[in-house]
Amino acid sequence: MSTNVYEDLIADGDDVEALVTGLTPTQWAMATPAPGWTVKHQIAHLAFVAHLAVLSAGDPAAFATHAADAKRDFQGAVDAALTEYLQLSTGALVDRWRDERSAAAKALAVVAPGETVPWLATPLPPSVLAAAGMMELFGHGQDIADTVGRHRELTDRIGHLAWFGVRTRDFGYQAHGSTPPAEEFRVELTGPSGVVWEFGPADATERVTGPAVDFALLVSRRRHRDDLALVAQGEQADRWLDIAQAYRGPAGPGRRPGQFTSR
Repeated sequence: MSTNVYEDLIADGDDVEALVTGLTPTQWAMATPAPGWTVKHQIAHLAFVAHLAVLSAGDPAAFATHAADAKRDFQGAVDAALTEYLQLSTGALVDRWRDERSAAAKALAVVAPGETVPWLATPLPPSVLAAAGMMELFGHGQDIADTVGRHRELTDRIGHLAWFGVRTRDFGYQAHGSTPPAEEFRVELTGPSGVVWEFGPADATERVTGPAVDFALLVSRRRHRDDLALVAQGEQADRWLDIAQAYRGPAGPGRRPGQFTSR
């Protein structure tokens, strides 16, 4: 993982684009594990989210209009936005997505230190929004890889997702109407290179350890915890692994145990 989350955001986008390069029209239309979404829906969603990030950093007034629409009818606003992108040819869609994600990374990178940018629930530091964008790329990229059977070469850039997943611990509790624990957990995650990232107090009694890739799969809800090599110590930590998610709102159906035999 580099220290530049904006460069890593661009690199992750390029990796996901490689997953759809050369797909046939039939493959673009394949149903993904996300109910009702094809591969094309997945890319359309990523392009729209990148567009929102561009507006957030560079045109707050335009972003506010989108946010107001989402607050009135979130699903309706999402469906309307996706329709615009889905009307494009697959080649034009990928080109537009590439432009949007590059513009988003550049716009976020030049926000003055210490400032925040507006987002759907609350203003965020631009680096946090970039990490959230990487989580979007990871989750939707996994759906695409699972659908078309392509292998992903994951790198230590996933450290940004490890940090983001720990930072958003309370989202899972909120999604289930539960009060998050007051105490911090200790989380120790191993990256693809063998590097270990540590979060939380070293003497915490509630602990989670395991591969960073598995943690990202868990908090993006792309794998069931039973299929991952994550270990919880403590009742609260064990509960967290059942409900963890790195995004606000409803948890969604997630994935079934054993749904995927390999990554």
